[in-house]
Amino acid sequence: MKRVAVIAGVIGFGLGALAGASAFFAWPILGHGSAAVTPSHPKFSEAQWPFPTDEWGKGKAFRCEAADCGIEVNVYIRAKIGFCNCQTGVSDDTELDRLSDFSLMGEKLSVLGPGRQISVAWMKGRSRAYAIADPYRAPNSALSVAFNDRCDAVVATAVVDHDHPGTIEPSVIDFLNSEVIVHWAEVTLGL
Repeated sequence: MKRVAVIAGVIGFGLGALAGASAFFAWPILGHGSAAVTPSHPKFSEAQWPFPTDEWGKGKAFRCEAADCGIEVNVYIRAKIGFCNCQTGVSDDTELDRLSDFSLMGEKLSVLGPGRQISVAWMKGRSRAYAIADPYRAPNSALSVAFNDRCDAVVATAVVDHDHPGTIEPSVIDFLNSEVIVHWAEVTLGL
């Protein structure tokens, strides 16, 4: 009888540990199952640049709160002077990948599909969606957007807390076409 009680206790303890571990690792994922919808009136506000300075310097950071975008969206934008292909610009996914700020997105990325052409003011470029895998964070995704003026590129990274970044892409592209960003690009690129 004592042996059965010990075995039952060990099994119970094991199941409890398994349930606790499952809850611990699944907790960040809870709340991300809502349907991803395109916001009707997104409102981006400037935020503090949250990353350490690297070879490209600090950029600009903007946030659209969940109340305005349906889910929180963070956009990070900066110029990469002289780093774009001067002849073809950002004309294919290979060039977009080369320009992208993957270090701002996380370590483990996977492409969600082919990129697509975009326009920001007079500049042409591409946008592409990525899934970000991190075992210690809730699943999220990102859009990488790059566009150029001659040899100078502007790179934007939009990070969202769900796995459908394409739903927010039109709002991000509209924001990049806003007077605030276009003026910043003109000043930053020395136009």
